[in-house]
Amino acid sequence: MDSNKKQAYVSEFKELLASNILGFWTQTMKDPNGGFYGQMTGDGVLHRDAERGVILNARILWTYSAAYNTTQEPTALEQADHAYAYLMKHFVDEEAGGIVWSVDASGAPVETKKQIYAQAFTIYALSEYYMASGQDYALEVAQRLFALVEQHSFDVQRNGYLEALDRYWQPLDDVRLSEKDLNATKTMNTHLHVLEAYTNLYRVWKDERLAQQLANLIDLMKGRFLSDAGHFHLFFDDDWQLQSDEISFGHDIEGAWLLHEAAEVLGDAVLLEEVKAVSLLMTDAALLGLDADGGLMNEANTHGLTDTDKHWWPQAEALVGLYNAFELSGEQKYLVDFERVWQFVCKTLIREEGEWYWRVNRDGEVIPTEDLAGPWKCPYHNGRAMLELIRRMEN
Repeated sequence: MDSNKKQAYVSEFKELLASNILGFWTQTMKDPNGGFYGQMTGDGVLHRDAERGVILNARILWTYSAAYNTTQEPTALEQADHAYAYLMKHFVDEEAGGIVWSVDASGAPVETKKQIYAQAFTIYALSEYYMASGQDYALEVAQRLFALVEQHSFDVQRNGYLEALDRYWQPLDDVRLSEKDLNATKTMNTHLHVLEAYTNLYRVWKDERLAQQLANLIDLMKGRFLSDAGHFHLFFDDDWQLQSDEISFGHDIEGAWLLHEAAEVLGDAVLLEEVKAVSLLMTDAALLGLDADGGLMNEANTHGLTDTDKHWWPQAEALVGLYNAFELSGEQKYLVDFERVWQFVCKTLIREEGEWYWRVNRDGEVIPTEDLAGPWKCPYHNGRAMLELIRRMEN
């Protein structure tokens, strides 16, 4: 890709980030009394009284912090400060330690379980915010969360991280991350996001134990969780017995670039070469879900496609994953597919009034019943894609 084309893309991505993504969250979803509102439905109705989930709030904090770190735009840091203050005040469990799952619109706790995915996203966000603000306390809380995850969730005997515990870090019967997930005690999704969180924390805290656990997570992701075909296995029990043959194309391509990023941050040249090969294998595997219209379909299993809808977040991850594969290999085919996905996003998913639609069906029709903003619909996937691509193309 020549420099003129890169510059044109960078301008496009900066404009979309500022107006369509960050502009939407600042102008529409920000609660002047603290934090951000918990939901806007697919038809644009804002629910100011909706529950507020920590995944939404941590991802908002990460996104604004990363936007500041990339663009140095003062307003991004202002919004990050706003998100940080609310997260610290309402989601930190001062009594039992860790981060609660959700609060009501007044900030009172609703669900107090300790989902490890939530601890991980908070570590990810606080590490990024520390880079943006220099606030030592943000790093201290991230370090405390790391210690709690290692103490209560890491399986010393069999390796890996347990999915969830109750408020006081005791076993739970139902550990599911969402209603769509299996009730499995070790999942790819949680491990991937612990890896992502530890990668960001290691950028700012060169701790030996953290480095060991990050290296172990890389080994798990390219070992236990990776099929011979290059897809992630999604659900396991305590003893690493596989519970499902589901394939998630979005997680495959997200994992491809996050794994490479983790190895880069660790700085082990031998490991980095190994992970480069894994990253390209996973990118190729994910592209089996790329449809003729340039959209990445959602899910399959060993018998074939099971969900042909195109959700917003796999498209965002595909943009980064494909550009990453192009950078690693120099092969133009990845750039061709990158451009196809971007055209698909522009044509079908970007909502004129702000944000991206959750999903479209295989005919390109928007599914209006899904949130525009909510517990799982955040500015992180699409915001991060724009930031990653800006950073990579400018460098």
